[in-house]
Amino acid sequence: SQKYTAIGLLGKATDTLDATGKVTEEKPYDQITKGDLENVLQKFTGDIMQVPPLYSALKKDGERLSTLMKRGEAVEAKPARPVRVYSLSLQQFQPPLFTLDVECGGGFYVRSLVSDIGKELSTCATMQELTRTKQGPFTLEEHALYEDKWTIDEIARSLEHCTSLLPGEPSHKKLKTEHPGETALSCE
Repeated sequence: SQKYTAIGLLGKATDTLDATGKVTEEKPYDQITKGDLENVLQKFTGDIMQVPPLYSALKKDGERLSTLMKRGEAVEAKPARPVRVYSLSLQQFQPPLFTLDVECGGGFYVRSLVSDIGKELSTCATMQELTRTKQGPFTLEEHALYEDKWTIDEIARSLEHCTSLLPGEPSHKKLKTEHPGETALSCE
């Protein structure tokens, strides 16, 4: 599973469902309380159906949907598909911003969630910021190596710790280099 912290912005929708897109809609949000938001989150927990965003890495005929959209080609919305949300909680509410902690399975789009929460509250919402705090066995808290620890020994220790969490891989992988003739370093 993956864990994320997401910051959503109430009252605005964008074509990409995040801060990089063009604003497509603005609606009032003053009526929304922290309680409203918390109640809505229950609807998005467990096994739910989700429509992936149009601007996404999903492909149609081998091309990313986002590439087709930028060329102005019509892209039909993908059908809703089942996704799993293990936990969803509201960390902070300072209108128009709200911060969510999300733990979800693969194929889940947090920006679709933020957008759907906006619709459910009869306004709109877009994702401002997303931080991945856990991927598989790695968590940001335990496995990030901060700059003051960037020494050869600390990096080696961190890599060893992380590698021990991964499924076994055959060693002696040769890394392809960009330019033939260069010597590739391979980690054994």
